[in-house]
Amino acid sequence: MITIRSLTFLALVPLLSCTSPNNAMTPKSSVRSGLDVLVQEDFAVLTGKRVGFITNHTAITADGRHAADLMAGSGKVKLTVLFAPEHGIRGTAEAGATIGDEKDPLMGIPFISLYGSVNKPTPEMLAGIDILVFDIQDVGARFYTYISTLFLTLEAAAEQGIPYIVLDRPNPIGGHLVEGPVLDAAFKSFVGIHELPIRHGMTVGELAMLFNGEKWLKEGVVADLTVIRMRNWKREMIFDETGLPWVKPSPNMISLQTALLYPGTCLIEGSNLSEGRGTGRPFEQIGAPWLDAAAVAADLRATGPAGVEVDTVSFMPQDLPGVATNNKHDGVLCRGLFFNVVEPREFHSVRFGLHLLAAIRKHHADVLVMRQASMQRLLGDAAIVAALQQGVAADDLWRQAEADLQPFLPIREKYLLY
Repeated sequence: MITIRSLTFLALVPLLSCTSPNNAMTPKSSVRSGLDVLVQEDFAVLTGKRVGFITNHTAITADGRHAADLMAGSGKVKLTVLFAPEHGIRGTAEAGATIGDEKDPLMGIPFISLYGSVNKPTPEMLAGIDILVFDIQDVGARFYTYISTLFLTLEAAAEQGIPYIVLDRPNPIGGHLVEGPVLDAAFKSFVGIHELPIRHGMTVGELAMLFNGEKWLKEGVVADLTVIRMRNWKREMIFDETGLPWVKPSPNMISLQTALLYPGTCLIEGSNLSEGRGTGRPFEQIGAPWLDAAAVAADLRATGPAGVEVDTVSFMPQDLPGVATNNKHDGVLCRGLFFNVVEPREFHSVRFGLHLLAAIRKHHADVLVMRQASMQRLLGDAAIVAALQQGVAADDLWRQAEADLQPFLPIREKYLLY
C-alpha cells in the first residue's frame, strides 16, 4: 500500500532549542520539507507510536531544529532507536569508515549503524518498533549511499510488516535533469543498489515509491509506504532557491557546487587522478602530478557542456582526519583543474564527467589508469567503460548513455510527486 500525504499547515509551536549554531542566520524558507510539515501537524501520524528513525545530522527543520530532538521532546512520540547511514548519525565519519553502534548519553536512545558489517536492519533490530521513519538529505546521484540505505530499510520494513514513512526533501541539484547510463544489474553494489541512472532527478520520497511500486525489493515484497510531501518545491529548483539551510550531507559534500559537480567528477574516483579529496574543494577540482592541465582545460572549454567554467590550479592532497585520509597523490603537488558551475539549472554533470575523462584520455593515454571494476561500479555500463578506455569521442559516449537512459524515463514518470 502506498499513501501520499500532503498535511495541512498548523501554527508551529516552539518545541526544543535549536541544534544549529547558525540558526539566527537561517533565512526564512519558502519550501517546507516533509519534516517541517510533520512538525506543523504536531506529529499526528506518529502519535503513540514506537518509532525507529533512519536519520543523520541533515534531518533539520527550516529553522535548524533536529527531527530527533523534536520527536523526543514532543511528548507524543516514543523515539525507540536511531539507525545511521554511512558517515554516522552526526555525518562526521569519512567515506568508507565503519561506524559502530552507540547510545545517546542524554536521551539514552540507541544508535545502530547501517554501514559496515550490517547494511540492512535485522528482525531483531526492528523488534518493538511500530513504524520506521526516514529523513536524510540526498544529493541526487545513484552512487551516494543514502539511497541504498533507503532501499534496504524499506525492504526490511516490508518483510517485517512495519509501516514506513519518508519525510521528503529536495533533490538539491534539481529534479528536472536525468542523466544515464542506467546501472547494469551485473554491477549492483552498495554504491549502486538498483537499476537507476547516475543522475536520477528524483526526491527520496519518489525513489521510495519507485522501489516499492516496481517491486524492486527482495522477492517483490511491497511496503506499507507513506510519503509526507514537501510544500512549494518545484522540480527545476536548485537547493539555494529553496531557502532551506544547507547542511553538508557528508564530510566531502561541502557545498551546493560540490553536489552539482559530483555526478560527473565522482567518476574520477575510478582513475589514478585525485578527485580532490584531502583538499578544501573535493570534486570541485581534480588533478595529478603528470596532468597537462592547460591542454585538457582548452579541450573542455572548446567542446565540453555549457554551464561550467574551467580553470587550471595546483593543489596538494593531505590527510584530513575525519574527512579524507589515504588520499591519492597524498603530499604530492598536483597539476589540476578547478570547476565552477555558473548555470546550475542547465549544467549536465554526467556529460561533463564523460568529456573530462575523454579529454584526459586524449592527452594522457600512456599514464591514465581507469580501474575497470571501479569504473563499472560507478558508470554502471561495461560498454561505455570499454569505449572510454578505447578513446571513443565524448559526444559518442554521451549518445550511448542517453540511449541507455530512455527505457527508464517512463518508469520514473509514474512516481513523480512534484
